[in-house]
Amino acid sequence: MPSLAEEVASRRTFAIISHPDAGKTTLTEKLLLYTGTIQSAGSVKGKSSAKHAVSDWMDIEKQRGISVTSSVLQFTYGGCCVNILDTPGHQDFSEDTYRTLMAADAAVMVIDGAKGVEAQTEKLFKVCALRGIPIFTFVNKLDREIRDPFELMDEIETVLGIGTYPMNWPIGCGRNFRGVFDRASRHVLAFEGDGHANATKKVGEIEAELGAPELDELIGEENHHALMDDIELLDGADHEFDLEAVRKGKLSPVFFGSALTNFGVEPFLKDFLRLAPAPSAHTDALTGEPVDPVDHPFSGFVFKIQANMDKNHRDRIAFLRICSGKFERGMDALHVQGGRKIKLATGTAMMADDRATVDEAYAGDIVGLFDPGMFSIGDTLCAPSARVQFAGIPTFAPEHFARVSQVDTMKRKQFVKGMEELAQEGAIQIFREIGAGMESVIVGVVGVLQFDVLEQRLKSEYHVGVRRQPLGYTDIRWIANEPGSIDVAELNLTRDTLRVEDMRGGKLLLFTSPWNVDWATEHNPGLRLSEFGNVTF
Repeated sequence: MPSLAEEVASRRTFAIISHPDAGKTTLTEKLLLYTGTIQSAGSVKGKSSAKHAVSDWMDIEKQRGISVTSSVLQFTYGGCCVNILDTPGHQDFSEDTYRTLMAADAAVMVIDGAKGVEAQTEKLFKVCALRGIPIFTFVNKLDREIRDPFELMDEIETVLGIGTYPMNWPIGCGRNFRGVFDRASRHVLAFEGDGHANATKKVGEIEAELGAPELDELIGEENHHALMDDIELLDGADHEFDLEAVRKGKLSPVFFGSALTNFGVEPFLKDFLRLAPAPSAHTDALTGEPVDPVDHPFSGFVFKIQANMDKNHRDRIAFLRICSGKFERGMDALHVQGGRKIKLATGTAMMADDRATVDEAYAGDIVGLFDPGMFSIGDTLCAPSARVQFAGIPTFAPEHFARVSQVDTMKRKQFVKGMEELAQEGAIQIFREIGAGMESVIVGVVGVLQFDVLEQRLKSEYHVGVRRQPLGYTDIRWIANEPGSIDVAELNLTRDTLRVEDMRGGKLLLFTSPWNVDWATEHNPGLRLSEFGNVTF
């Protein structure tokens, strides 16, 4: 039996980040294919009869070909237990991605070889850089025409401010794509497609020595000469590979490949698992000390809540990142924010919306816990004998607002339940005018596409149709004064400023412009406004 230290050392927990349509979810599918987790890979976009991506399990994800919620996928490969956090690439769902990155020990950044570093990639990279986690780069879509690889490397270094080290080098691209040169083995891996636009099976790879006569026939004489020139230039000008710099997030190993045709996926996976770190220590906010993943008893934090993953049972699952020690089914734990002991009766291992009961899990693993409504995002669970508390996960202020009401007044109960449960997931925030009921609520979101997801999920999961009326508010402020010290109704505000409260009774103001915010502070001495609330939904 492996020891606790050996179990933790074998864990690899990482998130995959990218701009929309760079091929992030496709890469995830092909990783599952090569590890034997699935027998044929799904397509993110395709006909209605096509197999969909495993990680895109919601109906709206299958219909639109986008990821709108983070998925957790776990598998074993090469002696490692791998936890992949497949995140939404679309900026309208970036809040879910930011939270998920808090649970990752490393990140794989997928870049479209034709487009280079795009806006959303840059934003997500900055979140990873703030945490100092290792970042591995996969330059995708070599099966299409891409930009000059040297130019791409320079852009990554210039725009993102991180060093790069190409682990392999492409031979041609698009129709002229012939494979990659592996710099460690000094071998050429020649591309051999299966004749399909979207390869669903594993692809063959042929190895050959650089400079060997047979390579002229394998990849073409012109490609062979160009490759030798490129490798000579790389070997002469490139800095040495520094694993310590990789672990500190200062150097990004770069891999070239094509997730769609499966080429370069397995070599990338092998190198990634060899270079990526085992679970790292998280900091105890109470003492400022690191919590050792092996030596410290069980602890973890909730980074995501998902309602209705099982359509038959209308359940809620809290995703727990285990930070230290060992989880055992039926164990007692302290819910730090709730201040009480609870029994962790059931833990589940996740494969998107598929799940299996687990009896034990270790630091680095992601476990799904049944949530009867007690957990919030950012909550800490730990062994009762060794209390710790991890830092909370920030909530982003909404940027778009709409008034939402049910179409059928007879379905008020379903409407209220749906709104409250979906708000607890953190994708939306709901407010109501002070003193008003829940027949009509104001919904705030970071991205407008979240409104479409809300409507779709209310209809499919709660059988409630809704009306949506866009509102012109652009700025939100929480009233930071002590509760009861300010009479909100008596505040001197502009006519188009709205007084609302959140679901925990916190008082807020919605403004149509920054000028109105200034008016409120200037005409109400003693009023303190904050851009951030203590909302932890």
